[in-house]
Amino acid sequence: EISQFKERMAKQGTQERVISKEKLGAFTGSYAINPFSKEKIPIYVANFVLMDYGTGAIMSVPAHDQRDFEFAQKYKLPIRVVVSPPEGLKEPLSQAYEEDGILVNSGEFNGLQNRFAMQKMAEKAERENFGKKTTTYRLKDWGVSRQRYWGTPIPVVYCKECGTVPVPYEDLPVLLPYDVPFTGKGESPLVKVESFVKTKCPKCGKEAKRETDTMDTFFDSSWYFFRYPDPKISDSPINKDAVKYFNPIDFYIGGIEHATMHLIYCRFFTMFMRDIGLIDFGEPVKRLMCQGMVIKDGKKMSKSIGNIVDPDKMIDKYGADAVRLNILFLAPPTDQLDWKEEGAEGSRRYLQRVYSLIEDNKEELLKEVRSPKSGTRAFNLRKITHQTIKKVTEEFSSRLKINTIIASLMELTNHQYKFLEKYDKSPEERFALKESIEAKLKMLSPIAPHICDELWLMLGNNDFLINEKWPSYDPDIAKEEEIEIPVQVNGKLKGVVKVKVDDSEEIILDAAKNEPKVRAAIEGKSIVKQIVVKGKIVTFVVK
Repeated sequence: EISQFKERMAKQGTQERVISKEKLGAFTGSYAINPFSKEKIPIYVANFVLMDYGTGAIMSVPAHDQRDFEFAQKYKLPIRVVVSPPEGLKEPLSQAYEEDGILVNSGEFNGLQNRFAMQKMAEKAERENFGKKTTTYRLKDWGVSRQRYWGTPIPVVYCKECGTVPVPYEDLPVLLPYDVPFTGKGESPLVKVESFVKTKCPKCGKEAKRETDTMDTFFDSSWYFFRYPDPKISDSPINKDAVKYFNPIDFYIGGIEHATMHLIYCRFFTMFMRDIGLIDFGEPVKRLMCQGMVIKDGKKMSKSIGNIVDPDKMIDKYGADAVRLNILFLAPPTDQLDWKEEGAEGSRRYLQRVYSLIEDNKEELLKEVRSPKSGTRAFNLRKITHQTIKKVTEEFSSRLKINTIIASLMELTNHQYKFLEKYDKSPEERFALKESIEAKLKMLSPIAPHICDELWLMLGNNDFLINEKWPSYDPDIAKEEEIEIPVQVNGKLKGVVKVKVDDSEEIILDAAKNEPKVRAAIEGKSIVKQIVVKGKIVTFVVK
């Protein structure tokens, strides 16, 4: 059976096997021993495992890799969950769970976050001498030549006597000719330019021919951010001082289609320039975010399907700010976004609420404010405001989940309306209200700039919000007094407990054990391990 399977696979190319939807394999009759659990594991040969991936022999994890999952289903192999989200997974699985989570069914590593557990497992393997940490590179040759005119000429000549000869440094750069016939026949237009093709061999001086292919345009566009700071420098590819001032790039936002092309090439050039001493850093970008596409009805927008949405029409109908708000609210920037027009109407209504709140209370908001001393109601609004500033600032600075930023600002708006229901016009409440509204406008302005600027000027200010300082929060005011923590038993969510922020582990564990559903799950069982990640999760492993 194995021989027949190997013969069948040998007739298929690597690419054909990789893209094959059907996962095929054959049992070898042999077993391996998992060095962590000491369990016997059957060894299969499979059509989707490649020799140039890792060592060519991989550990199948059906519950957490879709290809392994499909293979296990086909050959009726066990599918054991070993990574679980805090709320647990409903079994049997309908597909592989491929996100991060907490380890379960993993012996001594139960309860650990999977990324952290990987490090701990590697340390154990090295300590017990059955494995070691290693970096596997998947680099392949980059074919940089193209049969077209527009590109950098490849500085190589071909001589019958000397073979392939590079153009001497002093004769660089090789320039493109201008008198080029574009035939449309698929060959390089430079082939027809005799004055360009015919040249002398740099070694022997005899007749030779130039290379007529040009370099892939990625070869030039992959390091533009090093050249742009000083495009006129002529004795070096880059101005080192200018490059050092602007680079490496702090934050790069680009389409996901660049991830396997431009972003790889620009890393290659950066490392190459570092190796030859032009720069002193090896990575071009400190932080990268690839944004998702906007689709409609679950499909990519296309004229043939008839699902294209004209942004100009949407802006005319709902306003630019509402359209921006809708796009940013429908999904995180890194996710695919399915456009829903009703969301634009909802965004317009929210912005109308923001506008009405200020317009209806403009007279009160234009009054002088003096004291930040707060009564109970005023302090509660200030607390919510400062917590929102903290949350929004952290989101903008780290994850950039702008949809959660918008949700927080909507929640703050609701609190402001509720606060106004019993507003007593005292200096303390006026201060809290004005502070809250001004902070909200500053936080909302990157998302809905036009309406926020209009409202900012309505409040008696003389400049645009882009010139204002970002709001700051007082940690003492923003501090949470109570938080909710999920409780897991054997990897499954059983309940949530409310505890004080500064409660000890003992108090948190006691609260978790007394939560009714948790108590029922552990009653009469032996607690093998209990883990408290303060402010995050409580995990019990029982048997």
